[in-house]
Amino acid sequence: MGKSFLLHCNKKAFPMSETDTHARTLQDRVRIRAAELLSDNWGKLTRYRFDLQRSDGQWQEQTREVYDRGHGAVLLAYDLERRHVLLTRQFRLPAFVSGQQEEMIEAPAGLLDKLDPETRIRAEVEEETGYRLGKVERLFAPFMSPGSVTEHLTFFIAPYSPDDRVSDGGGLEEEGEDIEVLDLAFDEAFAMVRDGRICDGKTILLLYHLALTVFRD
Repeated sequence: MGKSFLLHCNKKAFPMSETDTHARTLQDRVRIRAAELLSDNWGKLTRYRFDLQRSDGQWQEQTREVYDRGHGAVLLAYDLERRHVLLTRQFRLPAFVSGQQEEMIEAPAGLLDKLDPETRIRAEVEEETGYRLGKVERLFAPFMSPGSVTEHLTFFIAPYSPDDRVSDGGGLEEEGEDIEVLDLAFDEAFAMVRDGRICDGKTILLLYHLALTVFRD
């Protein structure tokens, strides 16, 4: 667990006092007592019972449920000359049952399905948008909901132009996808974050990244 965090989040380890509980590795401070598989359909939901050594040195028994659906990747393509970005709009059931009344506007994303992140996201972008990308840039790969989900998501950006389109996109009908491609002015997309029309976390992160780098005035 600690190794994965160092690899994907680029977390630096700093020297600490030997008397500090947090100086000990998580392997020393966590004792897994039991793991009960609750569901194994699209992903795996497991209930763990474990002991955790607290910061005061005391041990405490805890129970948590962990959802494992694999890892994923997301990419936001940008057209520097036209100052545009490439987004999608599609129905998301979890958002709908949580009260979202509009389809979600997002950057193309998908699970890795045992592929490396760059290979997978290239294929996902082409499936969803119809654009075949050239060079892509990897940014970071954080955990998105570490309190309950094992997934870490690799973030990418890439330049594109209208000439890069090779198909209509729209996703895979056999997987229930019905995706609208949005070629939007960056300023419009950024305004949609501010007024709530874009409410997908990964997409917001990427738009802010472009605002601070590629489209910085």
